[in-house]
Amino acid sequence: MMQMTSLEQKFYDAIWIAKALFDRDKATGSSANMSFLHEGKIYITGSGTCFGNLTQEDFSIINMDGEHVGGLKPSKEFPLHKTLYDKSPSIQAVIHTHSFYSTLWSCLKHENEKDIVPSYTPYLRIKIGTIGLVPYGKPGSQKLFDYFAERVNDSDGYILKNHGPVIGDKDLVAAFYDLEELEESTKIAWELRNEGELAELID
Repeated sequence: MMQMTSLEQKFYDAIWIAKALFDRDKATGSSANMSFLHEGKIYITGSGTCFGNLTQEDFSIINMDGEHVGGLKPSKEFPLHKTLYDKSPSIQAVIHTHSFYSTLWSCLKHENEKDIVPSYTPYLRIKIGTIGLVPYGKPGSQKLFDYFAERVNDSDGYILKNHGPVIGDKDLVAAFYDLEELEESTKIAWELRNEGELAELID
């Protein structure tokens, strides 16, 4: 069996992660986007592509100066990804979805917008850290990108208000695990809120 190249492995991971998210209702229609770095270029899902049937040909290629150098027209939310890559060299992949409970949680008012998800279990802190709320801006708008840039150093992961989560990590698989943990954590927080339970937080 021929061993996959590094780029082939990244595409393989991207496609199975996208399908897994779509099949489990974590991404719908053409609303989600993902990207990864490879040899000084950003590979990001193209505008209008669907996680349910993603292929290698559905990616756009952009250089680190933000210039489109190959493939499809990039997702309109590319600047969110670029802001995370500029934040830290440890971030090598980014996933943005409209996951239900994360988005639902973002619609509430939060006292500390740098850390909006309660620590009812240890895993969110272990995998990501703090989750910040980014003020609302219309999807794809400069206002949204400016808000994200203003908040990017305040937290470790993010939920765009009334919109959905944005997570960056060392590779797509790690970002996928982070995103799943965030969705489970916001589901737990929402259910406890609805039950009126005074649940104890962990350290």
